[in-house]
Amino acid sequence: MATPNTNHQTLIQAPPRLVIAAPQGRSGKTTITIALARALGNRGLSVQPFKKGPDYIDPSWLRLASSRDCFNLDSFLMTEDVLLSSFAHRSRGADIALVEGAMGLFDSPEADGMGSVAWLARALQAPIILVVNAERMTRSVAALVSGFQHFEPGTNLAGVILNRVSGTRHVEKLRDAVERLCGIPVLGAVPRNPALSIAERHLGLIPSGEKEQAESVVETICERIATHLNIDAIIALARQAPEHSISELPRAPAAKPAIRIGVIADRAFSFYYPENLEALREAGADVILVDALSDHALPEIDGLYIGGGFPELYAAELEANEQLRRDIARLIEDGLPTYAECAGLMYLCQAIRWQGRRYEMVGVVPAEVEISKRPQGHGYVELETAVDNPWFPSGLVLRGHEFHHSRLITAGPPLATAYTDLPSGGRPSLRPGTPGGSEEAPPASGYPGVLEGRRGERRSDNEGIHVKANWCYRVRRGHGVDGQVDGFFYKNLLASYTHLHALGVPQWAPAFVALAKEYKCRVEVEVEVKEKQEDTLRLFSPP
Repeated sequence: MATPNTNHQTLIQAPPRLVIAAPQGRSGKTTITIALARALGNRGLSVQPFKKGPDYIDPSWLRLASSRDCFNLDSFLMTEDVLLSSFAHRSRGADIALVEGAMGLFDSPEADGMGSVAWLARALQAPIILVVNAERMTRSVAALVSGFQHFEPGTNLAGVILNRVSGTRHVEKLRDAVERLCGIPVLGAVPRNPALSIAERHLGLIPSGEKEQAESVVETICERIATHLNIDAIIALARQAPEHSISELPRAPAAKPAIRIGVIADRAFSFYYPENLEALREAGADVILVDALSDHALPEIDGLYIGGGFPELYAAELEANEQLRRDIARLIEDGLPTYAECAGLMYLCQAIRWQGRRYEMVGVVPAEVEISKRPQGHGYVELETAVDNPWFPSGLVLRGHEFHHSRLITAGPPLATAYTDLPSGGRPSLRPGTPGGSEEAPPASGYPGVLEGRRGERRSDNEGIHVKANWCYRVRRGHGVDGQVDGFFYKNLLASYTHLHALGVPQWAPAFVALAKEYKCRVEVEVEVKEKQEDTLRLFSPP
C-alpha cells in the first residue's frame, strides 16, 4: 500500500522478493532465473524482473519469460535513492519481484563491496538464493556456502539451488552437507543438461529477439528446470522477506508529446534500456521505431536514437540498404539531433571491417571500424565533458558502461585531422596510410585522442560546407575510443562507445528532446519560408 509522506515522496511497500545470485559467473543463474520467472507466471503470479548491473541481453530473456519489461539496478550508474525508487516504482502491482544478480555475490566495482549483489540484497532487504555449480564436489559445497553465509554480516543467504548435478546419490550428498552443516534449505537440484544453455557470442548470451522461436526456448528451459525446483518453498521464501517501505522519488508528469524521435530497433540494434525510452516519452517525445534492415527511409522525425547491438552480424544487410544510409547521412548533415551508442557509433562510421570483408556504413563519423576477437573496452566508464557541445555542458561528469570488441581505425594524423575533402558521392577520401587508402604505411593500432587543437575538415559534396569534428568526453575511467577520449560530436550528432542510463544521467532525455524541438521549429520555419517564396514566384510569374 502506498502512502504519501511529508516530503512529497511516496512510501511503497516492497512486494515479496528474491535475489538470485551465485558464487561466480557462468554458474547457471540466468537460465534458472528465466525458468523461475516463467514457472511463477504459470502459477498465476505477476513477476517483475530486475537485473543487477549493466546488461541488455539477460533482461531481454527475462522480459520474454515474465511478459514484463526487465529493469536494471546498478549503484555505479545511479544513486542509491534513485535505484530504490526505481525498484519501488517498477514493483507496483507485482506479486513477486525477482532480481538476477551479476558475477559473484560479493563482486563489486569498489574495494569495500559497495554495489555488489550482496549490497543490493541488503538494500532491498531481500532473501538470497545462491545458485551453485555443483560439478565435481560433494561435502565441499557446505564450506563454500558457509563462507558466503558469513563473509559479510547482514547478508540473508536463505537457500541454495544446486546446478549441474550428476544423479540422485550426488544430490543426496550435496543436500545433506548444505542443510545439516549450513542450516539452510536446498530449494532445487538441476541435472547437468547441455540443452538448457542458451547459445553465446562475444558479448554473452544471444538476445532473445534474435533467436528464432525464442518463446519455445523459454518454455523448454522452464519445463526442464522448474520440475527440479521446489516452487512452493521458493514462493514462501519470497513472502518471508521483511516489510520494507521504500521512498519513491517524485516523478514529473509526462509531457504531452511534442516531437517524434526515431529509435532504430531491429535484429542489429536491440540494446535499449526501457528506462531510456520511458525518459524520452516523459520529456515529451513520441517514440517511432525504425528497422535499419528493411526501412528505406526515415519517417518524419525530429531526432534519431541508435542504440547498441551487433551490426557486424548484419553488416551485409545494412550495407545493402543504401537508401536509408544516405537518408541518415543527409539528415545528420541537416542538423537532425542524433544520439548513438556503441553499435550506433559503428553504424555511423564509414565502414565495418570483419572477417576479412569491408562493409560500407553511413559515413558520417570519419573512421572505419575493425572487429577484434578480444574486448577493446569492457566495464564501467566515467567521463568528463571537456568540450561544450549541444548535448552536455563542459565539466559535467557522466557514468556509464562499455563492452565492445571493435575499435575505430585510421593511420597517420589523429582521426580528427585525417580526412580531406569529400569526393563525389559523399565519402571522405583517405590520406595515404589510412584503411582503404594507400598501403604504404602500416595500419595504426589507434590514434591519440584530441580534445583541443587542430580539427579536421571535410566538405560535403554539393554545398561546399566545411565540417568540423571533435571529441567531447575525456575518459577518466574505462577505455572509450582509445583510453583518452570518447563522444564524437558534429552539429547535433553525439556518438560514443559509452552506454548511458537515463536514471544516472537525468540531463540526457531533456537535452535530446530540447534539441529535437529546436530542430523541428527550424525545419517548420524553413518550410514556411520556402512555401511563401514559391507563392511569390507563382504570383509574379507570367501566365
